[in-house]
Amino acid sequence: MSAAPSDDSSANSPALQDKSFVVLLALVTLAFAWILWPLYGALLWGTAAAIVFAPLHRWMLRRCGQRATLAALLTLSLVLLLVILPLTLVSIALAQEAGALYAKLKSGEFSFSGYVQQVYAALPAGLLSGLEKLGVSDPLDLQQKLTEALKQLSQAIATKAFGFGQDTFDVVVSFFVMLYLLFFLLRDGDRLSVLLRHALPLRAAHKRRLMEKFRAVIGATVKGNIAVAALQGALGGLAFWVLDVHAPVLWAVLMAFLSLLPAVGAGLVWLPLAIYLLATGAIGQGLGLIAYGVLVIGLVDNLLRPLLVGKDSKMPDYVVLVSTLGGMAVLGLNGFVIGPLIAAMFIAVWDIVAQDGRRSAPK
Repeated sequence: MSAAPSDDSSANSPALQDKSFVVLLALVTLAFAWILWPLYGALLWGTAAAIVFAPLHRWMLRRCGQRATLAALLTLSLVLLLVILPLTLVSIALAQEAGALYAKLKSGEFSFSGYVQQVYAALPAGLLSGLEKLGVSDPLDLQQKLTEALKQLSQAIATKAFGFGQDTFDVVVSFFVMLYLLFFLLRDGDRLSVLLRHALPLRAAHKRRLMEKFRAVIGATVKGNIAVAALQGALGGLAFWVLDVHAPVLWAVLMAFLSLLPAVGAGLVWLPLAIYLLATGAIGQGLGLIAYGVLVIGLVDNLLRPLLVGKDSKMPDYVVLVSTLGGMAVLGLNGFVIGPLIAAMFIAVWDIVAQDGRRSAPK
């Protein structure tokens, strides 16, 4: 009589079962990521906001007698009032100014020709010869290039605003998903963080270091880069509004974006205006804008960024710049966070590899 099939046959060996489970785990994870991909922006910003506002939530938690739901609701309300509402108002004003500026540029009502000619007329001969060597000898040619660049910028912003209006439903859904996720991450974030650490198939030291790096980079990118950029843009926009420059919100947003560039940053916007003021005889306004730009706008980065970012999480400026611009080129606005995060995790992982290699190297 033939023997009954054994339960320990090779088809059910533990090794094969483990491999099958790993494959199943990978497939299920990829499938889950696939269905969440359309909302990855909302998930990203919800997670980033939860990390940034976690200290505020913990403070609320102590004031609310450890009632997690109430503390999360109050924190979410403050985020809406202090962050999201101002950003919404600025976005509306930006879209309006960009549309109006594009219309004026297109109709010829607003032109750089007079401004450029006045600046050229006031430049010393030595500087004019230097500009000729750089191929910038014709003020009309420079005016056309500047006008075209500004027209493209305002058209791009206006187009984005129009697309925003067309995709209102998707934007509203993503916005509420972000708020919904933010509430639960604030309320349950600590417990979820513990579960994630236990689930990651890495050494305890590696998990701890990578999780710390993840939190540090998210906090540094949002608190440091975005907060400093917003403050520099706001200060620059205020100066432009006082000087009665057209579309101050547009210039403020441009300064905020350019503040990502080390050393120069927002100066690429306010310095040309200061030069124009000096060239047209407004010496007091020009010198005042230069002093304001150097002593107020310029020092914001040097004073606030170390406080908001911290030394442990700070990456080299060139890494931040390249990863931020590259991330935004690939992923749009979401790349502002994802780019530096990928760069930081790349550095952290290879640093772990190097440390392990040094430990295992023969002495």
